[in-house]
Formats: sequence, structure tokens, C-alpha cells
Amino acid sequence: MELVETLRWTASISGMIAAAMIAAHLGARVTGWAFVLFCGSAMVWIAASLLDGNDPLAVQNVVLLGINLFGVYRYLWRKPKEQAAAAT
Repeated sequence: MELVETLRWTASISGMIAAAMIAAHLGARVTGWAFVLFCGSAMVWIAASLLDGNDPLAVQNVVLLGINLFGVYRYLWRKPKEQAAAAT
């Protein structure tokens, strides 16, 4: 199997796993880690699509990477409002 094909399968499978993690609704921590996995998937899709000359797919995944980074921030970095209020 060639490199681009391996990248495509890796990105596809990791994206499906991340989607299943979010759909399972197992809590904020799991959702946050699903967004981390989505970030990895998007980065692999970007690499594969650039190697393959598929610019629209690369651009789409750059945007999705930004959205997924926001998800990582929201679920893993940001303190919930209750915790932030208690800390002050």
C-alpha cells in the first residue's frame, strides 16, 4: 500500500473513532480527547490531500482543524463556569 493510501485510511479510521466517542456522550473528558483525535485526523487528511494534489480537501481539513482545536480548548483547557466562579 502506498503512503497516501495509508494516510487516508489512518485519517478515516481515526475520524470514525472520534465521532463514535462524541456520539457515546461519555462526558466532557472523553469528548475533549475525541477532539484531540479529530485534530490528528485532520492533520493526516491535510498531509494526504497535499501529497495527492487534492487542495479542496486540504482546505476543508484546515478549517476542521481550527474547529477541532476550539473543541479541545472548550473541553480540556477551559475551566467550567462553576469552577472559575469558585476560584475567585
